[in-house]
Amino acid sequence: MQNLETVLAKELACRPDQIKNALALFAEGATIPFIARYRKERTGELNEVQLRDLAERYAYLTELVDRKTVILQAIADQGKLTDDLEAKITACTQKTELEDLYLPYRPKRRTRAAIAREKGLEPLAELLKSLNRPTATPISLEQAASKYVSEQVPSVEAALKGAADILAETVADQPEYRAYLRQYLLSSGVFVSQIKAAHPIGSTKFEMYRNYQAKVRAIAPHNLLALLRGEAEGLLSLDLSFDQDQVLTELEARQIQTNDPALRQFYREMLKDAFNRLLKPSLLTAVITEQKAWADQESIKTFAANLRDLLLAAPAGMQATLAIDPGFRTGCKTAVIGETGQFLAYQTIFPHQAANQRHQAAQTLISLIQKYKIRLIAIGNGTAGRETDAFVAEVLPGLAQPPIKVMVNESGASIYSASPVAIAEFPDLDLTVRGAISIGRRLQDPLAELVKIDPKSIGVGQYQHDVDQKLLKQKLDQTVESCVNYVGVDLNTASQELLTFVSGLNASVAKNIVSYRNQNGAFCDRRHLLKVPKLGAKAFEQAAGFLRIRGGNNPLDNTAVHPESYGVVEAIARDLNLPLTEIAQACDKLKSLNLNQYVSEAIGEPTLRDILQELEKPGRDPRAEFKSATFSDGVNQIADLRVDMELEGIITNVANFGAFVDIGVHQDGLIHVSQLADRFVNDPRQIVKVGQVVKVRVLEVNESLKRISLSMKSAALPNSNHASPTQKSNSQPLPTLDDLQAKFGRKPRPQSR
Repeated sequence: MQNLETVLAKELACRPDQIKNALALFAEGATIPFIARYRKERTGELNEVQLRDLAERYAYLTELVDRKTVILQAIADQGKLTDDLEAKITACTQKTELEDLYLPYRPKRRTRAAIAREKGLEPLAELLKSLNRPTATPISLEQAASKYVSEQVPSVEAALKGAADILAETVADQPEYRAYLRQYLLSSGVFVSQIKAAHPIGSTKFEMYRNYQAKVRAIAPHNLLALLRGEAEGLLSLDLSFDQDQVLTELEARQIQTNDPALRQFYREMLKDAFNRLLKPSLLTAVITEQKAWADQESIKTFAANLRDLLLAAPAGMQATLAIDPGFRTGCKTAVIGETGQFLAYQTIFPHQAANQRHQAAQTLISLIQKYKIRLIAIGNGTAGRETDAFVAEVLPGLAQPPIKVMVNESGASIYSASPVAIAEFPDLDLTVRGAISIGRRLQDPLAELVKIDPKSIGVGQYQHDVDQKLLKQKLDQTVESCVNYVGVDLNTASQELLTFVSGLNASVAKNIVSYRNQNGAFCDRRHLLKVPKLGAKAFEQAAGFLRIRGGNNPLDNTAVHPESYGVVEAIARDLNLPLTEIAQACDKLKSLNLNQYVSEAIGEPTLRDILQELEKPGRDPRAEFKSATFSDGVNQIADLRVDMELEGIITNVANFGAFVDIGVHQDGLIHVSQLADRFVNDPRQIVKVGQVVKVRVLEVNESLKRISLSMKSAALPNSNHASPTQKSNSQPLPTLDDLQAKFGRKPRPQSR
């Protein structure tokens, strides 16, 4: 095999020096976010995706090299390593190909062929092999086999059967035959499934797979994972269908060379046995395993992309927030969260009970809003969510400055509320109150709050429990790390969980940062990080650029400019005759700078471009501007939906077959990929992403199955300004506090002491 750097450069379409330098940085312990952002000169500006591809492929090839070493030594120990075989093994670039080459030499359990060899039948197998050529002199098979009849081999038929077992194993071990059959099954095989007879029509969730067929090469990842799940649950029978006659014909054409009719028939029977007993079972398993691995990767890729969109959703901002975890019987838990995410107070209100409790709930809500100067109200979208939203909507218009009201996806809030993280943070609070706090914080800053929750609990995955769990965790952790470092972290407000994902930090160091901050107060200089226990120079180098300090000693500490580049920024400020605090106000001068005069051995033009871009908008948040959906009044449950109704909703999940939308009825609707746009859509993510606000039209409602079909096609939305039958006109006058008191009933009489 060629030098790994050369192989990687060719596979990834990069220059060898880019590969060499990136691998050197990996070896030095540099993280991918750090390399992508602050070492562009060394890598030729390889981006984060390219660097992750490089790291994964390098790990694969390194494992392959190690495996080759083991295999070469094992074959050499058997005395069977030839120059030709060594060359083939050395040239391998795929693990499957390597294992096929090793298969004939791999230690085997006691097979039928091994038993035949023990009985002394290998010479007969070799004789029959030598006769398998056009110029060989035909002989009687019975006469040839009669010489091997013994106590252990009682008959001619037994001798020929034993020789056939030896030849069958030899054929089944041939790498070229296995490669041909694997490729044939991948290109021409068909997955076939049936629902088992014990389950009548409509009795399982796998009904679409009752009489299902899909080509191996064309099956969608979610379909394959569903088939495998159905089989594992004992509901489906799954098979891989193919033209077996064509395969046997091909094997015969490749293997049989003799013109002797008897020997040709012997070989046909031997090849049929080799295929059915040895090749077919292992290759069917291998193909399904290979396709399962592909489906896993595609599903995990979709999961990671959805998670990224969710984590990078626009934050509403660090404003005083009233969070409500809705409930009917147990009431709504309301939590007040301050401008830095700190928990301030909570109350339980009962807006869905008797009139006097509803009135008291309204008064409590108004009191909390006024006392804490609430600017945002976050309402969980679970049970009683729409009813609570409607209640709050009736209360707000009576206020002089009503807060912004937003429905928040509460997926995973209950998981967080019972987690060790939540217990450590709020040991004295009820589970539901912790859940309300999480709902409010994820409105303020989704990224900062969602990193505390296992991504698998957030609800944006597809068959997430069926895929490779190790690979899933790796990819999701990488996604969280990428998002955290892309946005940057406020060093003085970040939680331990958020800091853990910062480049160069781990859980132990993150904990030490929070402890140091609690003991010594807010950081006012990035360099003070070096005083944190276990945070050395290397960790500081990797992390510093991603940590922000607002209002610190140095204005550059609130930017993505790395401390190692402060000197060049100070030089730019001097040349512009401006203090650092005012350099961002000189955008025109910054754009006209000749960057070449600041290029040095340590800092090149790519880094200088990044620095100028950062100085133009220091401390900016790269996430989009916040926008929320407005759910239609009167549409609170599936029963309220009507065909052709036009609604606004939020994309909650994107799969390769379409997108799910929360339209405020406690059950997401599905926009099939064919309904996402007026044109053909290959990938739904080309049109929508998690968190996006969209307008849809109802195509079909199946209340019994809780299925809602939606469309985003323009033909389905002829007039986006047209109100649906359930939407109320905005021209009605807003209710006053007196109106609210009349609506909710009289104020309860105070109880005597």
